[in-house]
Parts: sequence; C-alpha cells; structure tokens
Amino acid sequence: MRRFVISAWLVVLGSLLAGATAAAASGPPPCQTGCATAIVPPVPGAPFGITSGPRGSIWFSLSPTGGLAGLARVDQQGTIATYAVPTANANVGWLAVDPSGAIWFAERRAGKIGRIMPNGAITEFLLPTATALPQGIVLGPDGNLYVTEQGANAIARLDPATGQATDFPVPTPNSTTQSGALGPDGAIWFIERSAAKVGRMTLGGTFTEYPLSPGAFPNRIVAAPDGALWFTELRASKLGRMTTDGTLTEFPISGGPVGITVGKDGQLYIVLSSAGAVDRVNLDGQVTGHWDLPGAMQALQIATGFGLDIWVTDNFGGKLYRVTPYDVGR
Repeated sequence: MRRFVISAWLVVLGSLLAGATAAAASGPPPCQTGCATAIVPPVPGAPFGITSGPRGSIWFSLSPTGGLAGLARVDQQGTIATYAVPTANANVGWLAVDPSGAIWFAERRAGKIGRIMPNGAITEFLLPTATALPQGIVLGPDGNLYVTEQGANAIARLDPATGQATDFPVPTPNSTTQSGALGPDGAIWFIERSAAKVGRMTLGGTFTEYPLSPGAFPNRIVAAPDGALWFTELRASKLGRMTTDGTLTEFPISGGPVGITVGKDGQLYIVLSSAGAVDRVNLDGQVTGHWDLPGAMQALQIATGFGLDIWVTDNFGGKLYRVTPYDVGR
C-alpha cells in the first residue's frame, strides 16, 4: 500500500512539474497581426543609432536632409521631439544611456562625443583625433566612457568629469573598429569588422583579439544573460557566441544579420537588414520568432523599448519601426 501511495504521489508531482514547465515555456501570448508599425519622424532624415532612455522614452539619431537636428526622442504617447546638435553636419550615429538618464551620442564627422541631459542641455567632448570616426559607446564600470574609433583604429577612454580622452591603438591595423559592449569580465569587447575579429580590451588598455572566418564581416555585439558575448556576422550569415575565455560557437541565420539587442524576455533580437525583418533567437541559438518590417529599405540598429516592445531604425527608408512580439502591453 505504501509503495502505491508513493508511486501515485510521484506521478502527481511529475504532472505538476510538467505543467509548470509548459506554462513557463509558453510565456506571454505572441503577437499575431500588426506586430510592426512604421513611424516617420517629423524631420526628414536618416535614423541610425537607437537606445532606450529615461521615463520610458526611445532616443534615436537623425541625420537630417536639412537643418541641425541630430537627435530625436519618442515618448510613450508617440510624440516625437527633435534636438539640434551644436556642431553642424556632425552626423550623429551610435547612442548609449547612462544611469543618470543622460544620452551619449557619437558625432562621427566631428570627432566628438556628445551628451544630452534629460532637460535638453547638450555638452560636446573632443576626442584625441579629429578624424576618429567614433562609433560604439560603452559605459565602463570605472565611470569612463569607452568609444570605438573606426577612423583612428583605436579605443578612446573619455573621462566625463574632466573631458580628458586617451586613445588605445587596436593591434591590427585598419581593422574597422566598431560596436562595443561591456563584458561580464569587466572588459570592453568590440568588433573589428574588416579584420574579421572580435577584440577585447581591459580597462588598462591590454588587448586580446579572436579571429573569425575571413570575410565574416562582423557588425554588432552585445553581452547576453548567459554570460557570453553575442554578435552578428553579416557576410557569413551567422550569429556568433563567444565566452570570455574566447570559445566561439556560431549559428546560421539568413537575411543579412546586423543589429542585435537583448530583449526584456531574455532573448536576442536580430535585425535582418537585407530581408527587412527581425528574428528572435534564444540563448541556444534557435529562432523563436520572425517579424517582417513592411517597406523597410535598410534596417540597421535595434533597442528595447516600453514594456516588451522592440524598436528598429531604417536608415535609408527614413523610418522607425516599433515591433511588438507579444500581445501584452500593445
């Protein structure tokens, strides 16, 4: 009798665990229709960089066809405000947000890094090289900013308190240094696009480089919840995963992978530039969702937004896209 009771209890426990696992795996209800909405900024131009900001806002860079606007902000009601950057024709690109809610931006033609406070006040910081062509901006744990400089082939360390900036040359010449992320090891990880490498720099300026297949043309890199760095390989049509000890795993992904971000659901969202779409990929490298971006001409950058939504810039098409992977909060 005791054996029967124990066996029955194990069956019930197994059913409960299976039900809990299935419920956890199901997650929020997926979006079925109208999951991607195109938004046209009030100033004609080319949206490029994008990041989430304070109070549920979305910030994006906007190189206009006329005027001085270089930044734009979308609030939760969908209202778009634009902000002129003091330096004309700065060609604002990549963006990052700091814990205070300030938005940092790369002025690619001007060789500067800018900061806009929540009240709209803008400060610009010169980099050591006028032709630095700054790209990715990483907030370091030491309070400094680390900037990938494509033109200078270096990583710049910028002290926001003093404005002092120092260049650390990347070992491989003409590497097309681009896109950075803070790794779980406290180092700066970055892309060497032309060199087909992933780079790592300690805060003291010591470099390690990890080669990929020739011609892979890596693009964007992020730190993911699994403790690894994930990055897109545009021409290799792959998604790369690298642990902090340099172990590389790659997963096939078609459609021109460029932008990458970590969603609030803990999965990766990938911009497929040539396909005009977004894929969701779990941390096992499996595609778990796909959303077309109707009319997109060159989707590039991607960021999390309000709730569980995702935002994408369409550089050539002059648009933003709001993607809602789930029905929650639409």
